[in-house]
Amino acid sequence: MKIRDIRTIALSYTCEPPYGSAGGMQARRGGLLVEIETDSGLVGIGEAGTGGGPASVTQAVIEQELAPLLLGEDPLLIEGHWQKMFVRTRTHGRRGIIINAISGIDIALWDLAGKVAKLPVYKLLGACRDEVEAYASGGFYQEGKGVAELAAEAEGYRARGFRGMKMKVGRNPSTGTHLRSLTAGAEICEVDPSEDIARVAAVRRALGPNAKLMVDVNCAWSPSVAIEMGRAFEPYGLYWIEEPVATDDIDGSAEVARALGTAIAGYETEVGLYGFRELIARGAVDIVQPDIAWSGGFSECRRIAAFAQAHHRMVAPHAFATAVTLVASLHLAAAIPNALLLEFDQNPHALRDELLKEPLAADRDGFVRLPERPGLGIELDPNALDRYRIG
Repeated sequence: MKIRDIRTIALSYTCEPPYGSAGGMQARRGGLLVEIETDSGLVGIGEAGTGGGPASVTQAVIEQELAPLLLGEDPLLIEGHWQKMFVRTRTHGRRGIIINAISGIDIALWDLAGKVAKLPVYKLLGACRDEVEAYASGGFYQEGKGVAELAAEAEGYRARGFRGMKMKVGRNPSTGTHLRSLTAGAEICEVDPSEDIARVAAVRRALGPNAKLMVDVNCAWSPSVAIEMGRAFEPYGLYWIEEPVATDDIDGSAEVARALGTAIAGYETEVGLYGFRELIARGAVDIVQPDIAWSGGFSECRRIAAFAQAHHRMVAPHAFATAVTLVASLHLAAAIPNALLLEFDQNPHALRDELLKEPLAADRDGFVRLPERPGLGIELDPNALDRYRIG
């Protein structure tokens, strides 16, 4: 069996109305799917990150640079292909777009491997469990969404069975760093830190005392502000504080982790084993959050998880893209021994809800069962692809 074709599908969905985090306002959600077709007719599906830029950039890397390395090759030589792509591209960047592009190809190759073996990917990788606890990822800033509306959102998640929720904080006028002021539309939905504390208190009341409550800062705070806010949040029993400082401020994140009793989670904006090696070994994170579509696919994320396990760290994959990344993250979490939770984005999002013929759903206890069909166990809806395809 040989690889006959590698192609991409760029997708876009408009968010109406937009919603925001400390990192910016979300007016559009996109996705870049990867399909790898073999001469036997089997097709593997993956998703590549786009590095926050236009999908066309990652498309060009996949189709013009990486695909020629793999065409005509055995698709089951997955590790060899990963290393070949990584080595051949390292001279012009081992992070960002390059590793995003490798991620999409790697996920598609593992989907193919599962179809060849007639096994779901999580079982092909060894399987630790056949269901994973999910948390509701929401609580964004939005025009007209005050404390009461946010509390009502949290109550809705609890009523649907979720045992945990993540919400956004850090969209403050002063964060001890210049990065917040550089984001587009920084003044929209901006709140005083005291209002963030009130928002967290309201969500804690809505969820009840036993639910997991996480906050996501999206790298907005300086270490000193993160420590101050972390201590202010202590009465509300946070399960973790996510990305409190800039991703590259490893010493600052370690300082925050040492100062607070609350776990520090991150950093989805880091990529690859070597990046996460520094975060873990230097004590910058208590909970490790690689994104499978950004950080090297199944192959590299398994290595990150193994390094985390060697340092007694749990892994909670970041998953905030289309349904393909969500399903791949589910398989990853089911396959590794130190998986903690699955992020389940709850914002209105057609590329999550409409893209698959059988969308994922959490049960009444907040768990998501693994598909038992071969590979990722998904089938794309061609009508949805037509609706949201770019070009």
